[in-house]
Amino acid sequence: MKVLLTGTAGPGGWPEPGCRCASCGRVTTPRRPFSVVIDDNIPLTHHDLTRTPDGDSVIAPDGDRLLFANGDRSNADQPNAHRANTSHRTNGDQANGDGTSVPGAVPYDIVLIDLLERPDHLGGLRRRGLVDETTQIVAVGLDHRAPSEAELERRLRFWGAITVPDGTVLDTKAPQDRVRPRTLPRRTLLLGGSRSGKSAEAELRLAAEPEVTYVATASPCHDDPEWQARLKAHQARRPAHWRTLETTDLTHLLTTETGVLLIDGLGTWLTAIIDAHNAWPPANPDPVHTECANLLKAWRQTTAHIVAVTEEVGQGIVPPTPSGRLFRDLIGTLNQHLTTESEESALITAGRITPLPT
Repeated sequence: MKVLLTGTAGPGGWPEPGCRCASCGRVTTPRRPFSVVIDDNIPLTHHDLTRTPDGDSVIAPDGDRLLFANGDRSNADQPNAHRANTSHRTNGDQANGDGTSVPGAVPYDIVLIDLLERPDHLGGLRRRGLVDETTQIVAVGLDHRAPSEAELERRLRFWGAITVPDGTVLDTKAPQDRVRPRTLPRRTLLLGGSRSGKSAEAELRLAAEPEVTYVATASPCHDDPEWQARLKAHQARRPAHWRTLETTDLTHLLTTETGVLLIDGLGTWLTAIIDAHNAWPPANPDPVHTECANLLKAWRQTTAHIVAVTEEVGQGIVPPTPSGRLFRDLIGTLNQHLTTESEESALITAGRITPLPT
């Protein structure tokens, strides 16, 4: 099957005529609104055309498969499975129909998908076996929802997708030169201040993964409505097929898990550990130092893929209280050690990402 992309942008194109936003002003390769021609526009009388919950599926007479992933699986996906535990994760859902892989599922050869709208849709396709390592995943519907072409390319590297210029012909029979492997370092540490965008960056990096366990270290604080609202906002933006685990036993988790973990975050973990040992000044903080050392050892030895969020607190004034100074010193030292033992780390400021050299 040959797929001619005469346009790869959103409905208004990129840049959008008359738009004065910074994204449209930065565009160096203009794109026309999305349009596609299949097999030289011959009548598709012998093709199987199907509208599915994932989008428009086209299967050629020879079995080659194309998906324009413009569907909405928000009602079909399993709601975020929420687990509360202090030590380890229980088993997730296994039955078909809940977003898990379907036995005998046939991967698509080409997937055209608007990843700026819902990158988690791609994770769902992977989870159900409809996208694999041989699928050509091409981002379409491109527009000023991306801050820039460079930022779009950065995101697509995490998601294992590519862009192509208008006028590109994709061929299911061609060599797989347009298949991009996902780049997921073993350990990633994201540092940032309050409201810096560090949690959103962590979620973005893993949005297209088929399986993610979100590790929440914050106490529910049921008597604090404002804190509850923050937690609910975090929960609402996670992909539906992610699992959530509430725990502060990160050492056990890192030594037993082998999947993909998003840990948010180390600051709330440290606070809980100080609380658990009653180690706030003037108490002895040695038990907390031991916990941090054990976490670092588990971080070094883990076989899981981790993206962890942590607070950067060393750029402000000296805290006026002993408790504030203790927390600053402990989290700062922990961050230094974890960054050294991470394949990738970055500082997030005002939603902008500054990679830190290894």
